Amino acid sequence: MPPRTKYMSAQRPKNFKGTLGRLLGYLKPYRLRMAVVFVCVIVQSLSNIIATSLLQPLLNGLAVGADSGDVTLTGFSFIDKYALTGVLEDKFIYLGAVVGLMASIYVVALVVNYLLNRLLVSVSTSTIKKLRDDLFTHMQSLPIKVFDTTTHGELMSRYTNDIDMMNEFIARAIPQFVSSAITIIGVFVIMFIKSWELALVMVGMLVLMGILVKFLGGRSKKNFVAQQAAVGKLNGYIEEMTEGQKVVKAFNHEEKAIEEFDKINDHWADVSARANSYANVMGPIMNNLSHFFYAGIAIFGALIASNSDNALNYVGIIAVFLLYIRNITMPIQQISQQINLLFMAVAGGERVFALMDTPSEVDDGYVTLVNAEIDEQGNITESKARTGHWAWKHPHSDGTVTYTELKGDVRFEDVTFGYEEGKTVLHDVSLYAKPGQKIAFVGSTGAGKTTITNLINRFYDVPDGKIRYDGININKIKKADLRRSLAMVLQDTHLFTGTVMDNIRYGRLDATDEECIAAAKSANAHQFIKHLPDGYNTMLTRDGENLSQGQRQLLAIARAAVADPPVLILDEATSSIDTRTEWLIEKGMDALMEGRTTFVIAHRLSTVRNSNAIMVLEHGVIIERGSHDDLIAQRGKYYQLYTGMFELS
Repeated sequence: MPPRTKYMSAQRPKNFKGTLGRLLGYLKPYRLRMAVVFVCVIVQSLSNIIATSLLQPLLNGLAVGADSGDVTLTGFSFIDKYALTGVLEDKFIYLGAVVGLMASIYVVALVVNYLLNRLLVSVSTSTIKKLRDDLFTHMQSLPIKVFDTTTHGELMSRYTNDIDMMNEFIARAIPQFVSSAITIIGVFVIMFIKSWELALVMVGMLVLMGILVKFLGGRSKKNFVAQQAAVGKLNGYIEEMTEGQKVVKAFNHEEKAIEEFDKINDHWADVSARANSYANVMGPIMNNLSHFFYAGIAIFGALIASNSDNALNYVGIIAVFLLYIRNITMPIQQISQQINLLFMAVAGGERVFALMDTPSEVDDGYVTLVNAEIDEQGNITESKARTGHWAWKHPHSDGTVTYTELKGDVRFEDVTFGYEEGKTVLHDVSLYAKPGQKIAFVGSTGAGKTTITNLINRFYDVPDGKIRYDGININKIKKADLRRSLAMVLQDTHLFTGTVMDNIRYGRLDATDEECIAAAKSANAHQFIKHLPDGYNTMLTRDGENLSQGQRQLLAIARAAVADPPVLILDEATSSIDTRTEWLIEKGMDALMEGRTTFVIAHRLSTVRNSNAIMVLEHGVIIERGSHDDLIAQRGKYYQLYTGMFELS
């Protein structure tokens, strides 16, 4: 097997703008809803700004009354003129009108806020669903190498932490960023209309705040990227330890596991602390600065009012400015927070898109597997119905099509292969398996036994040499059709959430209940299934944890049996089964293997005695081949293994 890297490495975003643009591209199908969202954000922001500005006429009206011609009530000349022309001569009518207007604006803001949140939930949920759909769909097309070299926890981190960060960006950062920007711009406009002197003071203060935000934001950016990578590493290690907990306990490895976990967790805590220290310090600094700004505006406003001919006008203006300080520091603080979310979303997005951009499994095959009807003369015709016979449909460049009966003749011709460049696993391997033969591979761990089965399935393609299936180079056969002609029973059994019947039918989705039961009987699984609480309808969860290891293996064999393939691959298929169960399985498997080409990998040499040919591998080279009796007579490596003079490792 290829070496597994402990974690997928993650670096700082290499293409910040490209990743952000790609993420925003997922919002295109929801352009109309996003347009309504932006309108709602604008209305909500302007409502708050206008409602706050109405505090000035309210306070001025209370202070001097609406009938005073020497005071500017609102700061807007056309409104002042309207208010002082006698239409609203009564003070209480005037104040009531202002309060009513403020209340109406807040009601509008409330309704708009409700609509805004409903739309955001809809858009963000749909977008994240689409992202996960695309990621999972692409993952199914990836070559086995990706899963062999990447921890499952690291892959899971793409679906959880990374996509969750992208969801936060869509649901929170985008609308808040727009809202904050509109609020800041709107507040500045109102400020300059009401008092350009105080507005200039605010500009100076906000420049100082902007410099601070830029400094802290730049420091936090790279650390948030490192934080996302550290989370992936942590998940990967936890997943490995969870799956291997029995091994950990069996070898008293708890302290070492804890020590390794502490290192990884400490690294996460370190980068997370650095990332969040800059982000979290932003809030307190902004709040304290707002207090200074608050005091500064009050002092400057008082000085201007004291030197003004109409000081009463500044009562409302100063009050509005003081409120605007609160209104403008909060958006600036929110923008800094959304920038942090942006960095985290882009970091997560780059990891997600990196997996999406991983090249799919290449399939340049054009030979397909079809149902066939074969007459007495051996002529083959294609059939749409399931006939029990199969043929390879081979189109040629001249437009003709030939059919080759699927028999299960597999041949290796001078195959050399390595998972990594410069590290050869198989050296110039040649072998053949005639239809119906049982071929066994024995040898030490790492000798190349499983690699041979990986190549037959085209999990990996052969760079040197050829593998022929019924005389056809398997590189010409479409991978899906090739794998449909094979069935595998692996040492590591994987069962899926569903009933026992569902798990058996996984071998062939169109199999009937009767066919599944027949397959279970052939694998000698029927007896124990009948004693389950609900028989074949018993629900299995968590990889069949309510079954013994042997029972799970029996279901895996039944799954292969229902596929009814011409070629079987048994990779340590009986390694987890007791001797009596193994005898029962072999009895059923002998019937299953009749007429089928079978490749067997086994450490128990007793299970391969009846093989037509046994291949002994050592360091990727076939050093012995022959039947059991032939190899015993040779008194070579197989003889040593069988008699116990040498043990497999």
